[in-house]
Amino acid sequence: MLINNALPLMKGIDDCSYEEFQYALAVGVTAPFYLTKLFMPHFTEGGAIVNISSSRDRMSQAQTESYTAAKGGISALTHALMMSLSGKVRVNSVSPGWIDTDYTVYEGPDAFQQPSGRVGNPLDIANAVLYLCSDKAGFINGENICIDGGMTHQMIYHADNGWTLSLK
Repeated sequence: MLINNALPLMKGIDDCSYEEFQYALAVGVTAPFYLTKLFMPHFTEGGAIVNISSSRDRMSQAQTESYTAAKGGISALTHALMMSLSGKVRVNSVSPGWIDTDYTVYEGPDAFQQPSGRVGNPLDIANAVLYLCSDKAGFINGENICIDGGMTHQMIYHADNGWTLSLK
């Protein structure tokens, strides 16, 4: 198994230099590509690659272009590699949403805004990755599984349920 999990630089159009943007893509897309290439001789039947993307591959906040581009790139790389490695190794990705690595228990609006009623934690992602690496996921290939408690499916309109839009 190969798990590609890296944290690209998160900077936006206002303050991200060319070099910083290139660095974010190198960490987020180029490195997983070359690691996969280097591991190719070591994969055996039942092998799996899981790339860690982000729910930002499908939604954004202002001033996050370098990170969002890198995470969108790893999602696209996933399905391209799946085609190239067909019959050799399965390739999937996981797109975490809000994951609190300190295992903080959130209450109030931070929890209620999540359709699942809580913020995610690292075990939510680890369990999905373990599953994708297992034989139980033997027919899952080229997929991106978004693990965000349902946030990317939630319609949000100004003034609904007390939510308001605030522009800079």
